[in-house]
Amino acid sequence: MVRIHQTAEVEVGAVIGDGTVVWQYAHVRAGAHVGRESILGRGVYVGPGVHLGDRCKLQNYALVYEPAALADGVFVGPAAVLTNDLNPRAVTPDGRLKGSDDWIAVGVTVETGASIGSRAVCVAPLRIGAWATVAAGAVVVRDVPDYALVAGVPARQIGWVGEAGHRLKQDTDSPDGGTAWLCPATGARYMERDGRLRRAEP
Repeated sequence: MVRIHQTAEVEVGAVIGDGTVVWQYAHVRAGAHVGRESILGRGVYVGPGVHLGDRCKLQNYALVYEPAALADGVFVGPAAVLTNDLNPRAVTPDGRLKGSDDWIAVGVTVETGASIGSRAVCVAPLRIGAWATVAAGAVVVRDVPDYALVAGVPARQIGWVGEAGHRLKQDTDSPDGGTAWLCPATGARYMERDGRLRRAEP
């Protein structure tokens, strides 16, 4: 069952998955696809052609512009913005108000389980890797690796995070040249090699 608040606007042609909740003053444009069991908070905007996976959470006043693609389990914090215009201008060089045919939208891709903190800005085009975390207030202008923790303006990697969302702690060096990391909350082990992180087999 879909729950849509009476003040929300879900345009004809938008697809809302079963179990999803759309709160006050949210606006979902025609052509958007929102997966199952997701939550769109107060004042959220989802542009036409945006694709949200299942069990996503968009907190109050998050703005997700087309053609963004969010995989399952993505979190977008309050007032975060996913942009879509590489060279923003209101008018053309001859002074005419720009329309949809005067520019090509570029999108932000957010992979499974990633989190974007409150008031962060993700400047398209870029990819945020699976289970990565973007700190509150960060301005992301380049791709973020899987499991990376990035912060600052512009955002830079400051560590690694596990699937539980906790910052990982370095454990030991691996005999094959990699570095082991542990989640302090779950004990899950991750291996870093050549600047990339993966979850170790149990």
